[in-house]
Amino acid sequence: MTGHLLEVENLSVRFHSRGKIVDAVRSVSWHLDRGETLAILGESGSGKSVSASAVMGLIDTPPGEILSGSIRFDGRGILGLSAKDQRELNGRRIAMIFQDTLAALNPVHTLGHQISESMTAHGIPAERARTRAIELLARVGIPEPERRFNEYPHQFSGGQRQRVMIAAAIAMEPDVLIADEPTSALDVTVQAGILKLLKELQAENGMGILMITHDLGVVAEIADRVVVMSQGEVVEQGPLAEVLGAPRHAYTRRLLEAVPGRHGYPAARDLSSEALIEIRGLSKYYGVSAGVLKTPTGREIKALDDVSLTLNKGEVLGVVGESGSGKTTLVNTLLGLVDPTKGEVLYRGKSMLGPGNREIARNVQVVFQDPTASLNPRMKVGRIIAEPWAIHRGVLPRAEWPRRVAELLEQVGLRPEHADRYPHQFSGGQRQRIAIARALALKPEVIICDEAVSALDVSIQAQVIQLLKDLRRDHGLSYLFIAHDLPVVRDFADRTIVMQGGRIVESGITAEIFEHPRHPYTQKLLASRPVEERMRGHITEPAE
Repeated sequence: MTGHLLEVENLSVRFHSRGKIVDAVRSVSWHLDRGETLAILGESGSGKSVSASAVMGLIDTPPGEILSGSIRFDGRGILGLSAKDQRELNGRRIAMIFQDTLAALNPVHTLGHQISESMTAHGIPAERARTRAIELLARVGIPEPERRFNEYPHQFSGGQRQRVMIAAAIAMEPDVLIADEPTSALDVTVQAGILKLLKELQAENGMGILMITHDLGVVAEIADRVVVMSQGEVVEQGPLAEVLGAPRHAYTRRLLEAVPGRHGYPAARDLSSEALIEIRGLSKYYGVSAGVLKTPTGREIKALDDVSLTLNKGEVLGVVGESGSGKTTLVNTLLGLVDPTKGEVLYRGKSMLGPGNREIARNVQVVFQDPTASLNPRMKVGRIIAEPWAIHRGVLPRAEWPRRVAELLEQVGLRPEHADRYPHQFSGGQRQRIAIARALALKPEVIICDEAVSALDVSIQAQVIQLLKDLRRDHGLSYLFIAHDLPVVRDFADRTIVMQGGRIVESGITAEIFEHPRHPYTQKLLASRPVEERMRGHITEPAE
């Protein structure tokens, strides 16, 4: 008996996939005590989620195979439990919240039903479960809980869906809550609210929290101890201050070095006053309708409201704001995907709106947030990169395409032979490099980056940002950099614009915005960022 609430010892898990063997975790050991928060930190593919899945009995065997090790909960071995015993354990004693709320929640059932089901499955009467579910919705900060009990997942924001999943997870007051990347896709203020909620719930009932994440800011905000994993192995573990303040392993030091916001502001440069893109009084209003017949109500949603900005040659202009601030509508309007209600968009003094803008389209390219969605899975990489030349005929003779594809792949840090592979054969960071190569194919002057690094691991994110910096230096590119990740903007942008509710509420030199914010909304955003303020007290500069 160790006295630990949950203990994983020498766990090894292997997966068999298409004739290949993948050792997902190798001899992994860690423990969690009551009232403690343990963070398992690592990049995609490090194996951090596998041991947690083993705790919940969620590893499919086959193709998975638990080779060795033990898992003990409250002194009892739980590997190999029967399906009945695992169901009794899951939810009642050990609960889990997942990263992708849309995948984890059933779209055809109300959220109230799904919270209640987590209790009725363990014998709680339906009426009592309903009352408890409404109480939980209120507890996790959902307004009008009785009304929203009967609404569906798509009627909630991402942060609200995550709060609903927390409500379902804590319904039976479990001893252990496993949180698998619960905040990675959320805005900074929503993320801060979720972490605060988890700490409050832990203080109320003393549950142990196992936080699985690749976000060092989240680790610094919530963890008592840290386990660092790389390539299926634990490379370092210990108290938070020890691991972040005096990391022993080279991999941990590389992660810390890659954290955005640690290296000050971009070096001051003589920025050109030559305007490439000018936006004047841009607005986009959507009429609100009601009922089955979509009857107009006379009300409007102002997705963009009198937005004006200028992007100069060679400049990086950051645009920050939470979901619903108007950032995506701004991008879609620039790309001609949305017709504005009023206002104008100019490129070198010529309108970008309406037909006949093929020449402008060549000079303004975009890199989207999700490269998996933006790259055609049925096309090889070489054809994906060459597609702009097929659309804009006459830019490059077909006989030159293979040579130029090879050059572009090398520019973004890939190899020429990668042209013969499909997108699924690459990691997320490599797919984003492919998307950047495609954007460079037409030699544009401006690249719009729409949350282009927000879904990437911290070290991959740092590599892509460095690539964008190198490309600006070598090709004189200008960037409109849309993001909700404030430290990344701080590292990269020369000027920053802050948006809220479709309007620009503050703009200026990046250092001034971050050091001396004037608008209350900007102050709120900056106060919510755990990655800098919290980590500043823990991290020391990595040893040479």
